[in-house]
Amino acid sequence: MRTIDLCAAVALCIVPSSQLLAADEVSVERGLYISIIGGCHFCHTEGYREAEGKIDPEKALKGSSVGWQGPWGTTYAVNLRDSARGFDEDAWVDHLKNKVQLPPMPWYQVKAMTESDMRSVYLYIKSLGPPGESAPYYREPGKEPRTPYVTLVPPQTPKKK
Repeated sequence: MRTIDLCAAVALCIVPSSQLLAADEVSVERGLYISIIGGCHFCHTEGYREAEGKIDPEKALKGSSVGWQGPWGTTYAVNLRDSARGFDEDAWVDHLKNKVQLPPMPWYQVKAMTESDMRSVYLYIKSLGPPGESAPYYREPGKEPRTPYVTLVPPQTPKKK
């Protein structure tokens, strides 16, 4: 299993410096950069956190078996390779601009991305290769997950007097 050490990748120019990437550039390299600084790999790449930010190309953006459970049920970071397969570039951008996701997905941050960043992320995802298996599916509130999960308990809001 081969991993990419982020520091080595930058040194080898595999990941260009953010200064070399124009803000309106649409490229695979910019997509990789956005996926790292945007936190996509944190949830959508199994083992990314444990690997201290090293991206395993075999696992990159294939989703995660670890669920996030809260009052909404249990959600999973989807396999973005599989998701992107169902869209062309324009439809992908439209999807990102209009889709509201369940927690903990920060969909409001995705909507704030520039269109060129959305297109670059699409190109990066498509460059990763076959999608592999789907991540586990959403579980409704009260249904026990079949995989490990993190419990997120929102703070209670005091009742107004």
